[in-house]
Amino acid sequence: METPNFTHGSIPINDTRIVPSHGGDVKKVIALPILMFAGGAVGNLIAIVVLSISRQERKSSAFYTLVCGLAVTDLLGTCLASPITIANYLDQQVLEDRHLCEFHSFLLLFFGVAGLSIICAMSAERYLAICCPYTYQRWGVDRRFAQKFLFGIYISHILFCCLPMMGLASSELQPSLTWCFIDWRTRDAPAAAYSFLYGIVSLLLILGTIVLNLAVCGALLVMRQRTVQRRVSRASVRERWRALSSAAETQMIAVLVMTSAVVLACSAPLVVRMFANQIMQENDYKADLAAIRIAAVNPILDPWIYILLRRSLFRRMLTLSKRLRKTHKSTSPAPAQRNLLYPDIMKDGHVFTQLFNLIQPPGESGGTGHKGLQSSENTPFDPQPHQIIIYRTALPEVGVVRGGPGWRSLCPPPD
Repeated sequence: METPNFTHGSIPINDTRIVPSHGGDVKKVIALPILMFAGGAVGNLIAIVVLSISRQERKSSAFYTLVCGLAVTDLLGTCLASPITIANYLDQQVLEDRHLCEFHSFLLLFFGVAGLSIICAMSAERYLAICCPYTYQRWGVDRRFAQKFLFGIYISHILFCCLPMMGLASSELQPSLTWCFIDWRTRDAPAAAYSFLYGIVSLLLILGTIVLNLAVCGALLVMRQRTVQRRVSRASVRERWRALSSAAETQMIAVLVMTSAVVLACSAPLVVRMFANQIMQENDYKADLAAIRIAAVNPILDPWIYILLRRSLFRRMLTLSKRLRKTHKSTSPAPAQRNLLYPDIMKDGHVFTQLFNLIQPPGESGGTGHKGLQSSENTPFDPQPHQIIIYRTALPEVGVVRGGPGWRSLCPPPD
């Protein structure tokens, strides 16, 4: 049996290779992977700290646990893969070692598909919470459920990505001599099948995330339209808007949509190259290198979404917008517009200011709104089987579960 050449892989001798510069240009070439490594490590550490100091109510939510799992996954991927790449820039013989090349290929395979799986799980969690609240509650989707799900993702993906090291496929040093990956141009049936299988799994995760996010956003838009068009009393208008667009729900959807967009945009090029190399047998090595570099940007951008989309920053931006609006009104006064159908919304300010209001616990709010649209922080939530009720008077599509002396919505309170 012929021993594979991990320096050249399956590339013919006459093919062109992208060889890094030597001598005085090494410092310029190595600056990029060092900056990417520092940005990914520091950003994810800050994100984990920010998520760790969040309110205890948010820490107990499944969505919060999945977000933390994605941040930890990005941090591990950056800290394990980047040092190998940097060492190879300093000494190009590092990845010529067979075992190290296989390990580097395993890291790229595992963290690529693991990030897509966690994003898809986050989308599924929001879909169940908003569109299927009874199922969400019946399955007991909470922090422990999300932790078990993350554990299952890690174990299954480790086994899946270890298959090349078990002989199902082969790893090779790519033409740029800076990274290892599976031989995605091979004509060997088992190796080609694994390459197709990895690409199909990644593609299904991408499509599933897109479909679930569209379903969540569509459900929210439909519920908002029904709530606005329904004739209600003045006292219940603010409560319905608060339940429909609470700060926690708005922040979760914003984090989900932004993170999904970044992950899908960074992962899609590598999936496209996977199919292109296997089906059309292309030898566009520069496109392969660009695809893996775009995928490496993902763990750098993800943590800043968690950091920037915090509710405290939303509050500051809202306060700034109020000040600018007051300054504009004082300099150029305009006749006030009145909403005849919902006067309370115009009287209390811009309607979107209610997106960031806290949901007051029972007994602290002086209003006369529905208590079923509030969440109890100090009251333990321990519903009995005969007390579980899906509350649909105010919002037909949003479930609020009543248990014991207090009420608690399915969405956790904001940070």
